[in-house]
Amino acid sequence: MNAHSKLNPSGSSALSAEARVARYDWQKLSSELSGFGCSVMEKLLSPEECREIAGLYPQEEHFRSHIHMARHGFGKGEYRYFKYPLPDLLGGLRTALYPRLAEVANDWNTRMGIDQRYPANHAAFLKQCHDQGQTRPTPLLLQYVPGDFNCLHQDLYGDLAFPLQVAILLSEPGKDFTGGEFVLTEQRPRMQSRVEVVPLRQGDAVAFAVHNRPVQGSKGSYRVNLKHGVSRLRSGMRHTVGIIFHDAK
Repeated sequence: MNAHSKLNPSGSSALSAEARVARYDWQKLSSELSGFGCSVMEKLLSPEECREIAGLYPQEEHFRSHIHMARHGFGKGEYRYFKYPLPDLLGGLRTALYPRLAEVANDWNTRMGIDQRYPANHAAFLKQCHDQGQTRPTPLLLQYVPGDFNCLHQDLYGDLAFPLQVAILLSEPGKDFTGGEFVLTEQRPRMQSRVEVVPLRQGDAVAFAVHNRPVQGSKGSYRVNLKHGVSRLRSGMRHTVGIIFHDAK
């Protein structure tokens, strides 16, 4: 069986994705997301699945565009945006993860006094994106070599943006690469920035806030601003897949 067929198992990917997402303690993950802006799902993908997805990188038929970060001031490194249809494994995970994260997103918006509410399933949310002219898929595959890094940023591709996203590390730290830590910064009003370094192993996923999250203060909840990035790669090669839930213009 080749990599493409494994990534596109006929009829089984949605069930497989839902089953693997359901095995996590979502009450604990939601609490960590609300408390720290990020939470790790260990071993979301197997090492074999990680290698298969990373192996798609040179196969241009899977992608709609190829971005070199240095050309845009994003850092140093490169990534490719997948085109529709997504590989079944990634599409299935995007569909299965969304409703779990939508509950968190709706709770956050309530606490922050934001009127936007997200529908219970991903297809309905994508329809909202497409109705606003945001039709281009945003899941992406990133590749770093020594010296590469990703500047602190927020993935906001249009007026309609889902406030949480997921990144899955496809390479094994210490074996495939060194350096290249995932970092998250948080800026609270009138305070110094807080930095979270998130340790990941191959196949681990981190869910994190894209833009804002609520923090409880003495006079109710207030918004803090978050950005994420990747520190400098010291050696080897690092691949990551990013699952962003809104589409782009």
